[in-house]
Amino acid sequence: MIRIIDKKVNLDFPLGHHLHCLIAQIPNRLRKTGHGYIISDPAEKWQQVQTILDLVAAGEGNLKKLHFLLLPETAVPLARFDAMLLCIEQDFRPNSVVMFGMEHIPLRRYREILERFRQDNAEALELVDRDIADGDVLEMPVNWCCIVIKEASGQLRVFLEAKSHPFHGEEFMDKGHDLYRGRHFYLLRSRPSCFNFMAIICLDYLYRDLYASNIKQIIDHANRLYFTTRQGLDALFVIQCNPKPEHASYREVVSGFYGEFLEDAPGVRETVTVFGNASDETAIEGAVSAGLHGHSSVVINRHHKLGKVQQQEFSTDDFDGAPVCRLRFGPGTRLYYFNLPLHHELDPRSSRVPLKVHSVMEWSGTGWVRSAAV
Repeated sequence: MIRIIDKKVNLDFPLGHHLHCLIAQIPNRLRKTGHGYIISDPAEKWQQVQTILDLVAAGEGNLKKLHFLLLPETAVPLARFDAMLLCIEQDFRPNSVVMFGMEHIPLRRYREILERFRQDNAEALELVDRDIADGDVLEMPVNWCCIVIKEASGQLRVFLEAKSHPFHGEEFMDKGHDLYRGRHFYLLRSRPSCFNFMAIICLDYLYRDLYASNIKQIIDHANRLYFTTRQGLDALFVIQCNPKPEHASYREVVSGFYGEFLEDAPGVRETVTVFGNASDETAIEGAVSAGLHGHSSVVINRHHKLGKVQQQEFSTDDFDGAPVCRLRFGPGTRLYYFNLPLHHELDPRSSRVPLKVHSVMEWSGTGWVRSAAV
């Protein structure tokens, strides 16, 4: 199963105050190649991503308080990877975390990038080298993501993860359709703020066999952390390009994560789960479900208090009876800016809501404007 690697990072978040997150629900337009899927409109896509980076860098309104920026799976062209890192290093404020998916590349190229950032990815590089030594895998496509952290000191940390869930091509006999299966997740433990978080890719949230699952590994690891340090997993970010974000499988895993009745799971009891999806303008070559993407969401423990809301841009529910409170966003191309709830239950006598949407912005074709529906 997957290996969870603990990494300490220097993030000085405000103590006792909620943190802020921005989900960029933007479209992906992908085409099939010999090594997976690549972005079919890289110039246009980068221009849209660049406007988001510029918006965060400018920090108008309370965007200067942003701590986490989440972009979808396969959201950034490989040719713009260095430009992305440079923008974060030069323009973003300290104590910023940016999580984004990259277009597919061969394992050979992925290993080169791991080697480039060996200081932060030595354990991951060792796991990849073990796979390379065991078989002919260098040309296998890799669906990967990047977690870039600008620490309190201004130093840039770069962590890479490969998707562990089997590629849909593994439903076929042809081995050439397979995707490389990543072997690790990072648990990023920030100091001095003691805020612990992870980022995983889409179906990694669901992957399981008869005896174990990724999510059970995460729960067990968080529980060990709780029993040894009295800390837990504060946030789990799931980057997606998923045409079925409302699938029953997600509800089942969410229910098990937050509502397991056979054993207590104190390490994840107060975890905030953020699902950041692509928008409904997504188009994937060969996919029959175009137009069904969208619906990013935020899920918290049912003991938190979320009022019933039904608006054009977002709504609240319990995910069809799951033991959670869920903030569910609409399907369109949007930026959703909200706060992460504090990691404790509210006083039941309070009427204060732990999760607030600060702003919703929509794409005008050239830039982002505040949605008229909010």
